[in-house]
Amino acid sequence: MWNGKKKALTFSYDDGVQTDKRLIGILDRYGMKGTFNVSSALLDEQKGWNEWQRGIRVTYIDAAEAPQVYAGHEIAVHAAHHLDLTTLSPEELEAEIAGDRAALEKLFGREVIGMAYPYGAYNEAVIAACERAGIRYSRTVEDSGRFALPTQPLCWGHTCHHNDSRLFELAQAFLQADPDEPMLFTVWGHSYEFDVNENWERIEEFCRRMAHRDDIAYVTNREALGL
Repeated sequence: MWNGKKKALTFSYDDGVQTDKRLIGILDRYGMKGTFNVSSALLDEQKGWNEWQRGIRVTYIDAAEAPQVYAGHEIAVHAAHHLDLTTLSPEELEAEIAGDRAALEKLFGREVIGMAYPYGAYNEAVIAACERAGIRYSRTVEDSGRFALPTQPLCWGHTCHHNDSRLFELAQAFLQADPDEPMLFTVWGHSYEFDVNENWERIEEFCRRMAHRDDIAYVTNREALGL
């Protein structure tokens, strides 16, 4: 399916924050690809918030540097202002989804067709707004623990979060599999969580184990779905 390979690995990371730079460095070093879900109206390195768990200051990527930072990786919608989309009117939904898509396409100079729901919040009205905006797939925050391709791309639960206790167990099963049908391993999270939890070595070790395999395709979310 993926250039003749039946297994693929992809990453999906949210918010467009400064710690994405370190994560992208790791992904690039191991030949991995990621999809980064960005809220265009928040792209400013002076904006951010204090992460309560350790008092860490999280700041956004500056718009001027974003195209260079994310070169080689996919950019996707994360709602312009990172709002809970289930609380918005149809007009507000259009501004948050279609508006974010248009702003990202202008900034990055490429087509944007993917998305991740802020806070994982979505309903039928949100899905309909995604369809109107030309969004082809959107990630939720529900972990499936499986390697199946999504049957409903606009309600796409990934295999697991990077902090899932099953991460390395799932990795071993994936590496050992010799499938007849396509297998897709999808990992998601927020790069600032590695600072909060002081566990950058976790994603480094995961990538090290998964890298340079002849039977695995390293793809973006969009490439994983063949879109």
